[in-house]
Amino acid sequence: MKHQHTFKMKLQSMQWLFLATALWLIPSTTTADILPKKSVITGIEHLNNKNLLKKKAITKSALFGVSGGAAETPATTTEGASIPSEVFNLVKGIVGVGVLSLPAGVAAFGDARSAFIPAGILIVSIGILSAYGFALIGRVCAYTGAKSFREAWTATMGDKTSWIPAWTVTLKTFFACLAFSMVLADTFSSLLSTSRNPTLLGVTGLVLLPLCLLKNLKSLAPFSLLGVMGMAYTALAMSVRLLDGSYSAGGSGKFMEQVASHLQPKFGDAGASSVLSPQSLILVCMLSTAYMAHFNAPKFYLELKNNTIQRFNTVVTYGFGISIFLTGFITMIGFFTFGKACDGLVLNNYAGTDILMSLSRIAVAVSLVFSYPLAFTGCRDGFMDIAKIPMEKRSAGTLNVVTLALLGVITFCAITLTDVSFVLAFGGATLGNALTYVYPALMYRAVVKQQERTEEQMGVNVSLASAVLGIVMGIIGARMAI
Repeated sequence: MKHQHTFKMKLQSMQWLFLATALWLIPSTTTADILPKKSVITGIEHLNNKNLLKKKAITKSALFGVSGGAAETPATTTEGASIPSEVFNLVKGIVGVGVLSLPAGVAAFGDARSAFIPAGILIVSIGILSAYGFALIGRVCAYTGAKSFREAWTATMGDKTSWIPAWTVTLKTFFACLAFSMVLADTFSSLLSTSRNPTLLGVTGLVLLPLCLLKNLKSLAPFSLLGVMGMAYTALAMSVRLLDGSYSAGGSGKFMEQVASHLQPKFGDAGASSVLSPQSLILVCMLSTAYMAHFNAPKFYLELKNNTIQRFNTVVTYGFGISIFLTGFITMIGFFTFGKACDGLVLNNYAGTDILMSLSRIAVAVSLVFSYPLAFTGCRDGFMDIAKIPMEKRSAGTLNVVTLALLGVITFCAITLTDVSFVLAFGGATLGNALTYVYPALMYRAVVKQQERTEEQMGVNVSLASAVLGIVMGIIGARMAI
C-alpha cells in the first residue's frame, strides 16, 4: 500500500507540474511562434553580413550562452522592450503554479529538512541548463535572422523536418488543455458538491466555450497579472504559515485537526544523503520541465530593444536567475512546512478553513479559467497551421467550427479518461525535454557548422552534453510514467 501511495503521489506530482507549467508558458504561443512569417529581420548578427564572414569579430565566447557576449556593434533596432520589461515577462512565463508541485518532489526521497540541500542544488543546476538552452535559441535567431522557433529550425535543420517543432508545440498545448479541463472538473465538482461529468459539461458550455469563441483575447491579458500577484501572495501566505506554526505540532497547530491525516506534516531522519535514493529521480524529472519557456525565446529576442546577443543574455541571466530563486524559495517553504506529507499540489495540504490559503486557491482557479482560452487558441491555431489552412480562409465561421470540434474532443477525452497522469507525465518528459534541451542544441550545432564558426566548437560540445542530459531525463521521466 505504501508503494502504491508513493507511486500515485509521483504521478500526481508530475501531472500537476506539467499542466501548471504549461498554463504559464503555452498561452503566449501563437501562430507566429509556429509558422514562419515574412517580416523585417531585426537581429543585429543577421544584419551584419560582413561580420558573418568575420566570425571572431561577432562572438567573443559561445561556451556559456547565459553569459556569452556579441560584438559591441550598435544595434539597428531602436524600438522594443527594455531589459527590465523582458525580465519581468520571462519570470512571469516561468514561475507559475507549477512550483507548488515541487515540494512533493523533494518529499519523494527525503523527510528531513536537510534533504532540501541537495534538492536546492538540483533546482539551481537544472535551472542553469534550461537557461543555457534558452540562450542558445536566441543566438541561433541572431545568426540566422529567424523570427520563430520553426523558422530557426528551418534555417538550421531544413524545411523538410520543420513539422517536428510544429507538432511538438501543438501536441503540448492539446495535452495541457485536456489537463485543464480535468482539473477544472474536479475543482468545481468539489466546490459545488456535484457529479464530475455534469459539472465538466456545465463549466465547458457556460464558461469555457464562450471564452474560446472570442476572436480577440486582448481583454484577457490583464488576468495574466493575476497569476503573478497570486504566486507572490501564495509565497507570502505560505511563509506566514510556516513561521506562525499553524501547521506544526510544536507551534500553535491551530489548523492541524482540520487537515486529513495523510496531509499532516511528517518529518523523519531521511536528510541530505537520501538524494542517493532512486526516488530523487522524481524531482529531477519534475525539474526537467519546470523552466520551459523555450518556444517563446525567438519572441523575447526579437522584441528586445537593441537586440544584441549580449543584451539578450542579460535578460536570460536575470530572468532565469530570479525564477530559480523563487522556485527554490517556494519549494523550500512548502517542504519545510509539511515534509514527507507534501501533496502533488501543496495547497491541498492546507486546511479548507484557512482563509489565508483559501485566497490562494481562488486565485489559482480563476487563473485557470481565464488562461484556458489562451492555451486553447494556441492549440487550435497549431492544428490549423499543420493542416495548412491559409489565413485568408480562417473566417469567423471556420474558427467557430474548429473551436466547437476541438473543444468537443478535449471534453470527451476529459470525461472518458479518469487518469491522464501517464499522458501528461510522458508528454512532459518527452515533448518538454525536446523543446528545452535537445532542439536548441541541434539547431546551434547546425548553424555553427553551416557558418563555419570553428571558434564555437566548445560551445557546441557543451550544448550537445546538455542535450544528452535532457534525453536521459526524458527517458527516466517516460519510464517512471509507464
